[in-house]
Amino acid sequence: MQDVTCEIDITGDICPMTFVRTRLALDRMAPGETLRVRLKGEEPLRNVPRSAAEQGHEVLAQETDSRGISTLLIRRGH
Repeated sequence: MQDVTCEIDITGDICPMTFVRTRLALDRMAPGETLRVRLKGEEPLRNVPRSAAEQGHEVLAQETDSRGISTLLIRRGH
């Protein structure tokens, strides 16, 4: 994986707060920086990557471990 600029853990949050917290983190970053997001559940796993892409960011990687914790790596867009 790439160098990570910032990391957030939203495994305890539910939608829509999962993307709200992700967006706030991305908004504080410079274009090209990367954010690692840890989340849990099917709904956040569908919504966070889709919403990030709709906002002009790039999902670089997505992995889910045996406990159901998913990790996304998102590059901040423009």
